[in-house]
Amino acid sequence: MKKIFLLLCLITAVHSFGFAKSIAINHFVVKENPFAVDEVAVVATDTAGVIQEDVNGIFTFVMNGFQEQLKFEKGTAFYRHKLDRSAFLYAKHMNDSGTHAILYYIYKHDSKLSPFHISWVLLVAIPLALVLLAYMFKRFIIIAVIIFCIFLYFNYHNGLSMPTFFESIIDGLKGMF
Repeated sequence: MKKIFLLLCLITAVHSFGFAKSIAINHFVVKENPFAVDEVAVVATDTAGVIQEDVNGIFTFVMNGFQEQLKFEKGTAFYRHKLDRSAFLYAKHMNDSGTHAILYYIYKHDSKLSPFHISWVLLVAIPLALVLLAYMFKRFIIIAVIIFCIFLYFNYHNGLSMPTFFESIIDGLKGMF
């Protein structure tokens, strides 16, 4: 009887170690790195925006098309590339539950960085609004084309390429379904 009890205890102990909770990053935000100048940090959060301090280890992210291995400690990882001017940052992480991507505009002023989340809805709304205004007011066509060219130049000049633009919109549409 003692042998059977010992065997059951051993099986229970092995079972509990075999199915450890897997850590996944399903939501994240980009913030200014408080420990370095002109750098940002990626913070793993839950849906309410609370930092997940149990996230530790190395996770693969794609930052503006380049694959990066970010080391998370207590839910925070530091992106060790300096930003010398304002720019777009497209951060994407893929795990078992899907792809999670966010587009940020990092505004640099003085010696501070201010990240602003850019929704895919805004990326669709600006060109559609310009087309709609140009369609409604025929005299507005030339002004709409000029504003659209300025919009494209601003995006390209700050690092938002057309493939990233469309990838951000497609990821946003996938998130709806």
